[in-house]
Amino acid sequence: MPNERLREALLKQGLNLDHVARAANVDRKTVERWITKNRLPYPKHRHTIAAMVRESENYLWPDALPAERKAEVGVSEVVKVYPHRNAIPVELWDRLISEATKQVEILVHAGLFLVERPTFVKDLAKKAENGAQIRLLFGDPASREVVRRSEEEQLGKATLGGRIRNALAFYRPLRAVPGVELRFHKTTLYNSVFRFDDEMVINTHVYGFQGAHAPALHLRRLSAGDVFETYSESFETVWAESKPADF
Repeated sequence: MPNERLREALLKQGLNLDHVARAANVDRKTVERWITKNRLPYPKHRHTIAAMVRESENYLWPDALPAERKAEVGVSEVVKVYPHRNAIPVELWDRLISEATKQVEILVHAGLFLVERPTFVKDLAKKAENGAQIRLLFGDPASREVVRRSEEEQLGKATLGGRIRNALAFYRPLRAVPGVELRFHKTTLYNSVFRFDDEMVINTHVYGFQGAHAPALHLRRLSAGDVFETYSESFETVWAESKPADF
């Protein structure tokens, strides 16, 4: 079976077999076998290719590392665990937002705390104008999933939907900005995801608690890691099932 992930990653970056062969110092036919026959490159070659295509090794070659090694790398991906999301220092959010240049991906219900930052929406617009990909996923305020979560968090039926609508009002200026996409989802949200290039904050959700009072993980992407990639793939799944935000 061909390695379609590797093929797609190369195409996305505008790279061909010769580019990879020169970078890895191997024969062109060797690279072709890595793709068409899904042959597994040596670790040094996997590192080189992953860096070239800006993907993790674990994504390109899911079976390359034994489970024990994946577990070890996974521990290293966790920078810090916070007992509550509101315990994350303001300085960390400032750095993550200011340093992101390639992509910002956010999966929330409302994420109202983000727009409490005076320049957040303008920062996203500027990043998009400079070539970053901005993808924002909000809970559909009219969905039964949002109503149910609002009740589970003991907020009352309409409260969370109202918060989402309040948050969306701040994002209106982004609707006309190229490079920014806003969508609604109707998923059961187990975690909120905040990705800034190769770093991510995961706000877990705990039944009966609001997000601000639930634990959060600060993750850093490692080429051979699995944790960051798991949440990234989850975001992609929700994105594929979402619809353009109409507000």
